[in-house]
Amino acid sequence: MSGQQPIVLSSDAIADHLLKGGAAVMPTDTLPAMAAVPAHAGQLWRLKRRPREKPLILMAASGEVLLQLAVPEAQPTASSLAHQHWPGALTLVVPVGADPAAQAMLQALNPGATSLGLRVPACQQARALLAKTGPLATTSCNPAGAAAALNPEQACRYFPQLPLLGPLDWPQPLGLASTVLAWEPQNRWQMLRQGAVMPAGVGSPPSCFG
Repeated sequence: MSGQQPIVLSSDAIADHLLKGGAAVMPTDTLPAMAAVPAHAGQLWRLKRRPREKPLILMAASGEVLLQLAVPEAQPTASSLAHQHWPGALTLVVPVGADPAAQAMLQALNPGATSLGLRVPACQQARALLAKTGPLATTSCNPAGAAAALNPEQACRYFPQLPLLGPLDWPQPLGLASTVLAWEPQNRWQMLRQGAVMPAGVGSPPSCFG
């Protein structure tokens, strides 16, 4: 790795750094992700210089932890899709339940909105970290308007101050963002972004997301 020397930390050290309020970069199956615990998610928008209107995604090591945040009426079909595609490159956007903890999570990642994007990545290295930290707020690793980092070298060039999850022999990512589906009443799903997977029975995204 040329130029700036990366800060590479073990899974335990990264977990400790995150739990103390820091931000870090980890691999996923789609693209490398910047991550922070939800209570300190605001730094991800600041680091990226990204408008807060663009929500963060909540990742976790297991689907059960995530799906319990959804309103009860969305849980059956969300669970079905999760069973088919998690771990994997599918983000489910669901309305969040009234539980205070769920609402706090919503306001940390998508302030002023009613829905939250959820995903379990198909990357064992990332899930091992998530098992230690609990769910993390995540976003692609790039300044707003720049191309997403595809590897640790690019992540380090963008954000040399952020530690990277070691070891750096990260698995090769798909290089394509996750597909994003949003739950609607009557258990319908709208595709907001077509990405690395195509769930059966879901149409193409509307033109405004193309």
